[in-house]
Amino acid sequence: MKLFKLTAVAAAVLGSSVAMAQDVVVVTDAQPVAYQYDQNAGVIANTTGAVVGTGKTLFNTVTHPAAVSAEIGTLGYGANIAWGLNETTELTAGWNGFSDDGTKDLDASDSWINWGKALGDGYGNFKGDMKYDADFSNPYLGVNLRPWANNFTIGTGILVPDNTLEARLTTDNAKGADIKINGTNYTVANAEDGGFVEAKVENRNKLAPYLTVGYRPNINQNWGLFGELGAAYMGKMDAKVTSAGVTGENGETNAEFEKAARDEIQKDDVWYPIVKAGVTYRF
Repeated sequence: MKLFKLTAVAAAVLGSSVAMAQDVVVVTDAQPVAYQYDQNAGVIANTTGAVVGTGKTLFNTVTHPAAVSAEIGTLGYGANIAWGLNETTELTAGWNGFSDDGTKDLDASDSWINWGKALGDGYGNFKGDMKYDADFSNPYLGVNLRPWANNFTIGTGILVPDNTLEARLTTDNAKGADIKINGTNYTVANAEDGGFVEAKVENRNKLAPYLTVGYRPNINQNWGLFGELGAAYMGKMDAKVTSAGVTGENGETNAEFEKAARDEIQKDDVWYPIVKAGVTYRF
């Protein structure tokens, strides 16, 4: 009997903060269920059940994605998977990238060499060949929002950029080829005389935030299309430049040209355009 009285007193003290509005505290021998909510007391009787229940919900969300998509665009080709958090919010994880190499015939004012401002504007008048090797890899994690609960979306998140462009420029022009950096004209000797310029450009930042706007119409209950426009802030790039047979109009040497070319590449922040289109399958 004494043990029973002590137990009843302890239970009354522990429950006083949530039972002050009650006139009577009743102690019974009933066993608590695995997950029980007491409407009168306003507390969860078994917090272990709450944690397990939340864990099951998270597990079900992760293992049952809302959609998968295939996409292609300025970051390359790729795919993503999306999880629906609610009617207007999806968490997405994906990858875009590509590898390409070849030789490009460059004419005067050829814009290809300035693609993404990789080497700088000063190469626009270079006449010759560019042998290139590009490797792009851009995993990303983001959120797609439907602020008006329709087909228009706003996407934001983080890229993990690992992009490298290597280029070797040569010319067969007997007079060489021209490059202009910071107002100084440089001449690259032709290939027969051993003239060349090599550049390797890669991302300095390990993370790159992005923002896009998009439109995602549905074809039927499961299939849909999408398009997105936006940009990613890549930050500054790292560059390595080597050369031979390069002379400046004021007698600048190869070493001086290499420093000027490297500084030209590294001085600006890069906002990389994002344009992509794709198809989505919803579960």
